[in-house]
Amino acid sequence: MEDATSTNPQSLGFTDKLKSWLSWSWTYICAVWFAMVLTMIYVLRSPLKLQDTLTSASVFLNTLTPKFYVALTGTSSLISGLILIFEWWYFRKYGTSFIEQVSVSHLRPLLGGVESSSTTGLFSSVNGEAEPRPKCKVWRNPLNLFRGAEYSRYTWVTGKEPLTYYDMNLSAQDHQTFFTGDTQQIKAEDTVMQKAWRERNPQARIRAAYQAIEMNHECAAAYVLLAEEEATTITEAERLFKQALRSGKREQRVQDPVTSLRPLTLNINLLVYIKRRLAMCARKLGRIKEAVKMMRDLMKEFPLLGMLNIHENLLEALLELQAYADVQAVLAKYDGKICAICPDSCVLPWVCLLSLFLLSPRFSPEAASRRGLSTAEMNAVEAIHRAVEFNPHVPKYLLEMKSLILPPEHILKRGDSEAVAYAFFHLQHWKRAEGALNLLHCTWEGTFRIIPYPLEKGHLFYPYPGCTETADRELLPTFHEVSVYPKKELPFFILFTAGLCSFTAMLAMLTHQFPELMGVFVKAVSPALLFH
Repeated sequence: MEDATSTNPQSLGFTDKLKSWLSWSWTYICAVWFAMVLTMIYVLRSPLKLQDTLTSASVFLNTLTPKFYVALTGTSSLISGLILIFEWWYFRKYGTSFIEQVSVSHLRPLLGGVESSSTTGLFSSVNGEAEPRPKCKVWRNPLNLFRGAEYSRYTWVTGKEPLTYYDMNLSAQDHQTFFTGDTQQIKAEDTVMQKAWRERNPQARIRAAYQAIEMNHECAAAYVLLAEEEATTITEAERLFKQALRSGKREQRVQDPVTSLRPLTLNINLLVYIKRRLAMCARKLGRIKEAVKMMRDLMKEFPLLGMLNIHENLLEALLELQAYADVQAVLAKYDGKICAICPDSCVLPWVCLLSLFLLSPRFSPEAASRRGLSTAEMNAVEAIHRAVEFNPHVPKYLLEMKSLILPPEHILKRGDSEAVAYAFFHLQHWKRAEGALNLLHCTWEGTFRIIPYPLEKGHLFYPYPGCTETADRELLPTFHEVSVYPKKELPFFILFTAGLCSFTAMLAMLTHQFPELMGVFVKAVSPALLFH
């Protein structure tokens, strides 16, 4: 066994060397083959009667009428135009060229090519150390809306679906994972609720929730589903969440039938979810101080659940209260995450930037052009560059250069979906800070001059991930134009087909308008092309 395992690396090394040698020699083999073909044609030129064939071909071309050339160039222009339309549609939908994708995926492996490992390997961090490139992971949106009371109302008014199937499927997986009871024995209503979360039809989910309530009137997960799906107002959703909390507390006092010693505990994830949604209901209904208190209590009660990002809900509520000192206190607590190489989300750097404007004098472009930027304004500009580098999609929504949509239930860190979610809830706070949007408008594009190649090397954070566009297209609805960073250049084949279509269309038009002149030109050019 040891001998066998010891010879494996040697055999693998020989195989890799053989593949690399074949890949290296492929170009030279093709060149030799091409030279042999030319040599054979030259040697066999007399038996093959190539001279007579070229002469007859020249005579045939001279007998062609201008109508043939009009049809030829017109057909070529039509075909290249259809290819151009398809390539443009494919590029707008998937962000790449269809011809290039087929070439890289199918033809390059046949030719012995190997994809570059620079995009998937290690890269240099700001400290000069090799760090693994972060993957594009989708996270639950801490400020996601209510399906029945908000998302469904949008669908009723506009007829558009604000949520994608991929986004709702992720939510169903979250609910199945987090809302399962802590008990070892799964009860019948838990099985029904697990199936309910997987249902695609909202009415089927609601019927399953009522079925679980018939089995157990204290099924908290069923009331949560009804609050999310069936309630058409925030008030009704709050009532159902309170019912879910009471049911969970009553179930918590039930004694274990086996040991009669340990009480059954309500699932911690479900308890935190209910209390958080109740705080969000209070925030939406205008009871902001109550919502802030509930969020603070929740963070104190469950300090280890920081990954749920409850502080983002708290920051938004404190900004609405205009309690800027409390905002500074929360930011100071999470200052390590703001200044770290990779913050938790764009909320921290962008709220930190907003707090600088809220506590500083109003910015005026006219005054700044006369006296220059003050120290506070220079600090704000540096904070703008840091926030824009982390998520470059946010400024367009804050400056209303792009229209906002309802945020999805899941977001991608540093992606367009995260920018939509942040701007949807924080745009009103930015408008309240005088001069903030003016300074942002004047300075945010300077970040891109600091980072000329964001995918290869970052400035303050890790290099920008290159997989955000694909994930954002799955999370955001089709009627939304996804923001892409860095802006992709048009693929070569789109430019090539556009040029070919234009050139052949011009030839067709010239041949149709000036048939005699183009005929003389073709007769003069065709012999030169055939004999040379």
